[in-house]
Amino acid sequence: MMMLSTYNMQNPHPHYHQTFAGCLELELDDPNAAERWAAELLRECATAISENDSGKLHHLLWMLNELASPYGDCEQKVASYFLQALFCKATELGEHCYKTSLAVAERCHSFEWTRKVILKFQEASPWTTFGHVASNGAILEAFEGEAKLHIIDISNTYCTQWPTLLEALATRSDDTPHLRLTVVATVGMGGSVMDEIGLRMEKFARLMGVPFQFHVIRNLTRLDELKYEEFGLREGEAVAVNCVGALRRVSVEERDAFVGMLSRLRPRVVTVVEEEADFTSCKGEFVSCFEECLRFYTMYFEMLEESFTPTSNERLALERECSKSIVSVLACDGHESGDCERREKGRQWCERLMESFSPSTFSDDVVDDLKALLRRYRAGWSLVPAEGVASGLYLTWKQEPAMWACAWKP
Repeated sequence: MMMLSTYNMQNPHPHYHQTFAGCLELELDDPNAAERWAAELLRECATAISENDSGKLHHLLWMLNELASPYGDCEQKVASYFLQALFCKATELGEHCYKTSLAVAERCHSFEWTRKVILKFQEASPWTTFGHVASNGAILEAFEGEAKLHIIDISNTYCTQWPTLLEALATRSDDTPHLRLTVVATVGMGGSVMDEIGLRMEKFARLMGVPFQFHVIRNLTRLDELKYEEFGLREGEAVAVNCVGALRRVSVEERDAFVGMLSRLRPRVVTVVEEEADFTSCKGEFVSCFEECLRFYTMYFEMLEESFTPTSNERLALERECSKSIVSVLACDGHESGDCERREKGRQWCERLMESFSPSTFSDDVVDDLKALLRRYRAGWSLVPAEGVASGLYLTWKQEPAMWACAWKP
């Protein structure tokens, strides 16, 4: 439980505490209200920050600190991680907290633990595998008949989608192509982890009989630091760019330029997979941004609660990983960290991507593969085509859009 040392936690106004707690207790007599106590308290806290009401904020932080726990039920977990972000916002410690968490992640990453968490998540939920199947299907179709392939992987998936693609390449009816895989690793992904992944990928490619080269572009603080020349394009290669959870890690002001840089690579296809949330258009309005952040992560935490056992260490690791994003969105204003987790919805990404690319419809075979994938998981997941100005497909959890995937061509 987070200790709010900056504030006097002895609560110098017990009458206010008793009044507020009494109101809370009355509200919790309603079973529906009992299920949303965290959201109600957190909203009050966000409003107090916005209105600069230090007295009310003090008491709300004190109360949340007493009730929240990263080891409790879903309400306690949501309260705990949002409390951290709101405390950082109130004390202007967001940048420090975010950079510290990145440094800790870089030091503590190990290949075996990272692999275990990712595989367990894939086993429990289609949250990540949805994007893998959609992207791999579009890439394989774009590479049909090509002998020299180059995939530029600008993702946060630790190459977990590529063994399936290597298997598909090994069973192609024509000659097995040569594949180069260039992976972009930003700070926090763990350099030693990527080295181990490269060795294992090379070993698996040999087993599959696929000529293979692996290269990592590393030590980038932000993705918008990427330069065209770093990809080392070669004559005669068919290029695909895979962006899974990547575009949101580009600074908001640099996103259009980043998409333009990708178009210079002249790829056969660009695959984009992003979480369906908008932390960008409300950037200057703290309470509105907080509401969207709370909506999205409450859905995510509830999904994890239904997908994992209560004592799952992998679930706890996935929840802790969210804390960096929540702190970044709610408590960081600087260029280096304040923009790097600002998600946009599919329709917003479509507006950016259409400046340089044209949307490509997923084939019936890919859609069938996705439907077969969802049948492997518990009820509640659905596949929904995008409508209006958006293109692609949505993965929904209990009718609420969670992930968006789309393929693009020059």
